[in-house]
Amino acid sequence: MSTTSLPTDLPSDLPTPLPSGAIIGIFGGGQLGRMLAQSATKLGYRTHVYDSLADTPASRVSDFETVAPYEDLKAIITFAKSCDVVTYEFENIPIAAVKEAQKHVSVYPDAKALETSHDRLIEKTFLRDTATVPVAKFHAVETMSALTNALTDFGGPSVLKTRRFGYDGKGQVKISDEKDVKGGFARLGGADLIAEDFVPFVREFSIIAARAQDGTIASYPMTENVHKDHRLHTSIAPANDPQNVKENAHAIAERILDALSYIGVMGIEFFELENGKLIVNEIAPRVHNSGHWTQNAGCTDQFEQHIRAITGLPLGDTVPIQTVLMTNLIGEEIKNIKTIAQRPDTFVHDYDKHDIRAGRKMGHVNEILGKF
Repeated sequence: MSTTSLPTDLPSDLPTPLPSGAIIGIFGGGQLGRMLAQSATKLGYRTHVYDSLADTPASRVSDFETVAPYEDLKAIITFAKSCDVVTYEFENIPIAAVKEAQKHVSVYPDAKALETSHDRLIEKTFLRDTATVPVAKFHAVETMSALTNALTDFGGPSVLKTRRFGYDGKGQVKISDEKDVKGGFARLGGADLIAEDFVPFVREFSIIAARAQDGTIASYPMTENVHKDHRLHTSIAPANDPQNVKENAHAIAERILDALSYIGVMGIEFFELENGKLIVNEIAPRVHNSGHWTQNAGCTDQFEQHIRAITGLPLGDTVPIQTVLMTNLIGEEIKNIKTIAQRPDTFVHDYDKHDIRAGRKMGHVNEILGKF
């Protein structure tokens, strides 16, 4: 479902949008916060970034900045009271900070969504039992014997992961057989782990979807993702759909959003198997790296869509007019932007990060491949 215009006479049962000049608080000062702030400005809003570090990519394009630890609840309260609505750009914010902010201002997505995604065991259990969507088999792992039992149940390899703070391939290791159990268990700390059945997928794709305050859902087309060194390298959308899975994927995305009574944009990552079966790998309660292509596709981009959702505006159009290839710029690759920018139909997005480090996302490039 998509929305293509902003009606002047909104129905009485819709939320009243925040007025122009309202302040949107953003927990997190990284590149996603930066692009959210830029989109908020385009819609006539002001932004206030909260981060433990000063002079972040987001704060440099924001109207206001608070620099304080996320554990400083006094600072959280002051920040929340200065805003008309609050959102966040990454999942690893202490939940206590979001819960404290919620006492003073609406926070979208809410603490429930954050809690669900914080812990892989909670997330997988929610997806399987509450949203009733397909996930790989999984087991909580606290002992080596529990990991051995999981391997027996799976009847094949497992991916052992930390339950919290894993991203871009960090905090996980493949366990092929029993001889890997001891080393893998020790490598990840031997506690608060989850073992997931290894899924022989043919490709990975994501659905970027938004849910508004009135429950309206708007989803973007399937995005095919290619990873390099466990990190997202490229995304292409709209993706081809040789196994005709898109309707099922969109239905699964809607079930997840509705089960959480979610407000805002979410990234949902899928494994697609040879028989057309889909497995939900994980969810991200925020704008998502694989949705960056929307910025140059000729539709409402994911950042504006998120701002629309959390401020009570109608959701925008999600139907692209162009096919886009997004490529992340990692580390030293950002130094090539002048050359890259000379290519026709190419758009460079520099995150304005001070320090170039190996493995660090410094920007991305969107290349128009043709009309959709």
